[in-house]
Amino acid sequence: MKIHSFGVSRVNPYNLQANKMNNQKLSHKKAVDKLEISSEAKVMQEGSSIQAERQAKIEQLKRQVENGTYTLDSKATAKGIIDYFKR
Repeated sequence: MKIHSFGVSRVNPYNLQANKMNNQKLSHKKAVDKLEISSEAKVMQEGSSIQAERQAKIEQLKRQVENGTYTLDSKATAKGIIDYFKR
């Protein structure tokens, strides 16, 4: 049986496809990403009163721990755990 080389021989078809894809990438203009933030999102980013209250409570707890005056209410902790798992 003889095999004759017809058409494109000894050319890696994957290289041809890769070259086509590279040429397409180069021919297209680079896309410019654009981000727009709504006014509502800007207000949310500025922070809310809840964050300020939370930060104040964290600072208070830090001071109590540093001073050694922080006390843990075990009954309140147990009730919180039970309430969480009852949901």
